[in-house]
Amino acid sequence: MSENFLLADQFEAERPALRAVAYRMLGSLAEAEDAVQEAWFKLSRTDVSDVNNLGAWLTTVVGRICLDMLRSRTSRREDPLPEQDGSIRLPDPVVTALARVDPEREILIADSVGIALMIVLQTLAPAERLAFVLHDMFDLPFDDIAPILGRTTVSTRQLASRARRRVQGAAPAADTDLARKRDVVDAFLTASRGGDFEALLAVLDPEVVARSDGGTRVPSILRRGASDVASQAITFARFAADARLVLINGTPGVVSFAEGRLLSVMSFTIRDGRITGLDILSDPDRLATLRLTI
Repeated sequence: MSENFLLADQFEAERPALRAVAYRMLGSLAEAEDAVQEAWFKLSRTDVSDVNNLGAWLTTVVGRICLDMLRSRTSRREDPLPEQDGSIRLPDPVVTALARVDPEREILIADSVGIALMIVLQTLAPAERLAFVLHDMFDLPFDDIAPILGRTTVSTRQLASRARRRVQGAAPAADTDLARKRDVVDAFLTASRGGDFEALLAVLDPEVVARSDGGTRVPSILRRGASDVASQAITFARFAADARLVLINGTPGVVSFAEGRLLSVMSFTIRDGRITGLDILSDPDRLATLRLTI
């Protein structure tokens, strides 16, 4: 019995990191929890007395579980790949207050894994995503990743390299100064509330792209160009009586409410002091699962 308690304690110590792996792989907080729980079931049924590094062993287990889940999505044609009109199913956002970040959530959003990067990860094939996430984000050796994929170490390294090129091409480095990004988002919010079209144009990149994920009940919207995005921002601000700055995956963003009901979660990509991307989750069903209140 004492050995079981010790194993459970060791697993709980690894849980935040395992959840972070699963979140990057799946883009879903609920599915990430399911994957971690399945890893616990496997651990409880396995003799790990010969395992020298339990954390690494559990990481490979979670990786394999997530790979199976991604492949299952593909077989059911549920991959959240970009549609022809540019819309996309956004990953679940990790929303926290500006003042503080819960330690476990801090692990979830470490290494600047913003919504924009998560979207790019969704476009990778399951094997590419696994190789890239486990190696580039969690420093797992290719020799440990290869058996999960049933490939050679060389082939696995090639998968990660291909994924890395796609990530770098689709998600160029954004600004990293948190205070500067907060100022830009605050300026966007102030201009939207005030209906100041010119002020919005000043903070929007001319080629800005705004995407909303409305799920099955609210039409998804794709906007391109500063003028179109600014007009939409002013229109939306009229409906959102209360919009507040928060951290979304560790970077400043906005949550909007009307009559106490959450309307949207907005994540920003900022480069050279201007907003180049705006990703908006407006799906009522998914917003309800976030349980955010004013």
